[in-house]
Amino acid sequence: MNTSKTLVYDGSFNGFLTAVFVGFEQKLSHADIQKNSQFQSGLFADTETIFTNIDKAQRVWNGVLKKSNSAIKNIYFAFLSEQNNIEALIYHYIQKLMGGRYLGATDFSDAGVLKINQLAHKVGREKHRMEAFVRFQLTKDDVYFANIEPDFDVLPLVSKHFRNRYADQQWIIYDLKRKYGIFYDLQTVEIISLDLTDIHTNSMEKSDAFTHEEYEYQDLWNNYFKSTTIKSRINTKLHVQHVPKRYWKYLSEKKEAV
Repeated sequence: MNTSKTLVYDGSFNGFLTAVFVGFEQKLSHADIQKNSQFQSGLFADTETIFTNIDKAQRVWNGVLKKSNSAIKNIYFAFLSEQNNIEALIYHYIQKLMGGRYLGATDFSDAGVLKINQLAHKVGREKHRMEAFVRFQLTKDDVYFANIEPDFDVLPLVSKHFRNRYADQQWIIYDLKRKYGIFYDLQTVEIISLDLTDIHTNSMEKSDAFTHEEYEYQDLWNNYFKSTTIKSRINTKLHVQHVPKRYWKYLSEKKEAV
């Protein structure tokens, strides 16, 4: 029986769950699960390439779900954190979850379980910030466009929010860091990639891609924002806690502060 092996998968969440299934099937006490795009083979490593299998992935998902609803969320959110060695951490987390002495997803005496919970919390916080701070601009193609550069891969988490909120508009949210986006065409949300010749922000820098009316609206909003700000009540420290400076370049009301 192998106790350790390197499992290489395609980078998708279903691919990762398939690798977890294989690890459990082979009774691996430790699985070094790596994305094929980042795979680094050791000289004497026992390596296996994993091909995504939806049925196997679903069996792992259902197995975790039977144990704990909160664990499912923790696993998915932590996976989207993209932290180094996150796959091995989640594999250990699932091992604990499925173990005979089940202590659940809140066994914080275990450093791995604690780390997964902390990462899931950070990803959840980033998700909520993206939902609050995304600023769309109307293109000449009548598609609302927004850039984001989140710390974590939260596009899959915000899709439902924007589809519900802007159900009557076509929109694109593009992750500049990961070079992919989501496009809503009034019916479905699709994953897309774009060849951007320049980076559009809401800093009021003019671009031929957007309508003249869009910039007039942004000027109006910026003037309103300034006119309603009471300088004597500004608490910069508290404000930065709620709206970190890394988001400011995408907020039209912050154009003069960037």
